[in-house]
Formats: sequence, structure tokens, C-alpha cells
Amino acid sequence: MSDDLLYEKKDGVAYITFNRPEKRNAITPEMMVRLAEAWQDYRDDDEMRCAILTGAGDKSFTAGADLTTVIPLLTKAKAPENEWEEKFMSDPMGIGGIALLTDFELYKPVIVAVNGPALGGGTEILHPCDIRLAAPHAVFGLTEVKRALFPGASIARLPRMIPYCKAMEILLTGEPMTAEEAYRIGLINYVVPGEQLMDKAREFAEKIAENGPVSVRKIKEGVIRTSGLTLPEARKIEKELAREVGKTEDAREGPRAFMEKRKPVYKGR
Repeated sequence: MSDDLLYEKKDGVAYITFNRPEKRNAITPEMMVRLAEAWQDYRDDDEMRCAILTGAGDKSFTAGADLTTVIPLLTKAKAPENEWEEKFMSDPMGIGGIALLTDFELYKPVIVAVNGPALGGGTEILHPCDIRLAAPHAVFGLTEVKRALFPGASIARLPRMIPYCKAMEILLTGEPMTAEEAYRIGLINYVVPGEQLMDKAREFAEKIAENGPVSVRKIKEGVIRTSGLTLPEARKIEKELAREVGKTEDAREGPRAFMEKRKPVYKGR
């Protein structure tokens, strides 16, 4: 097993790092499998309250799928040559759907700290992330169309996040944009000096981790489940989730701690 993907857990925060800077942190089949496993572990670990996704170095966040391995495997131009490639190809859509968070039920929050260029899959993996920070030299763009490929994780989501005309410009031209432009159109939350990027990400993670964990999860679940619904349909889900949160021990602890002028002790139940 290589160290091309790092997965660490500390003080309620899970850290996932693309660690292949010499190859622009491009995602190999092994990284794809291990990334899927990391997300599943994060989801199932009750001690983990928030995740931070980033890349090693400052030259690239991730270039997306490795064009020398993942893409040839998917297009059948290459046969699997090792156990990781075989494992990936045993269920590429399923593993890829979890790894890139396109087809995976994850109601815990994810913060992304974009430390460099994030073209193609590097931009696509932003879409399911909840809070997005970027260094000033980060570059975004969906370059798939330039290689006659399909940006399969952006068609449904991107036009729901930013103005339709900007989404279509990004999708159809494949041209990159600066971090400032990504901030201007609402694709990212903040542009942060590179040396402060991870500190800012941890600051957000710590704030989220201090909140009621059930409330946090149910808020994200509500946003995801109500997307695209009519207001009456969405309100039914809001009421359902509000009732679930209201029945928790934490929902009693929060107001009690406020009245007693102390920090709440949330148990996630």
C-alpha cells in the first residue's frame, strides 16, 4: 500500500490528503479505492464530526483521475495490471461514486482546502463539499470537453450551484478560471493566503465540531433531500427532521447549557 492518499483522524476531524504532488496529485486506481474506504470510515465513525479534504504541496490540489491509469481502464484501452486496478475495475462506477461523493449518502460536513490548480476532476470533487476554501493561485475548470471526455460529476450539480450561463460557459469551453473568479461566481467561499489555508479549514472544522452533531447531520441531510422539491414537499422533510432532532438528548443539553452559562457537552444522541 502506498502513501499516495493519507487518511488521519484527530480531535473529531478527519483529514484526507491527496499525497502525490510529483504527479499533480492525480488520482490512481489505488487512491480511488482508498478514498472510497476513507469516506465510508468517516461516515461510520461517530467520533468524527467534520472532514477536511486537501492536497499535498502547493503545485496542485488534484488533477482528477490519472489519465495514464484510471481513464484507460475505464475506456478499456488498458487491462488491470495489479490488485488495486482489479479491485477498482470490479465496480468502477460504485467505487468512483463513493470516492468522488457523487453517489454516496454522506450527511456529515466536508470542508475542502484547495491548495493549487484543481482542473477536471479536481473541480468536480468540490461540488459535494460543503465549505470550499482556496489559495490565491488555485485554478478551477472542467477541462474534460477538451479531451473529448464527459464531466460526469458536474452536469447535474454545477448549474444548481451557480448561474446557468456561467455553468454552461465552464462546461462547454473547458477554459480555466482563477480563484478570484470562482469566488465571484459563488463556486468557493473564500480565497485564503496559502500559508493560512489549513488553519482556516481547521477553524471552520472546529466551529462545526462544537455544534450538536445530530443537528449538523440533519441540517445537511435536509438540504440534500429537499433539493429540487416543491415547497410543500420540502416542508414535510423539514418537519420530519426537526422532530428527530427535537427528540435527542443534545436538544435538551443545548438550551440547558445556555441557561447555566456553560459550554454544552454534546453526545450525538
